[in-house]
Amino acid sequence: MSRDKQILGRLGESLARLYYEYEGYGVLATRFRVREGELDLVVRRGPDLAFVEVKTRRGEACGVPAAAVTPRKLRRMRLAARRYLAAADCPGAARLRFDVVSVTLRPDGGGLRLELLRGVP
Repeated sequence: MSRDKQILGRLGESLARLYYEYEGYGVLATRFRVREGELDLVVRRGPDLAFVEVKTRRGEACGVPAAAVTPRKLRRMRLAARRYLAAADCPGAARLRFDVVSVTLRPDGGGLRLELLRGVP
């Protein structure tokens, strides 16, 4: 992965993290990686525990960022979530879900759009 893509991805993850914190979620983990997969964020508010994939793009010439989350990627997220739950202490987390956050930066530098897809199947 090129350095520019890494920087863009980290920017998107930071923006998603700020969004969840603004909404009252606590961030339990960032970039949780295991052999089976990766979770960009793990966040919690009350009994809700969300495993989050963040996709960031410059513009929408190749479609919306969330379209890049394939069934294979979701399977890998589920496997990583199982590993996270086995390793972490999450008492009272009764509702688990998978979210996808799309961050689109305008190519002309004129702003961004953040969209949350909550509870992706």
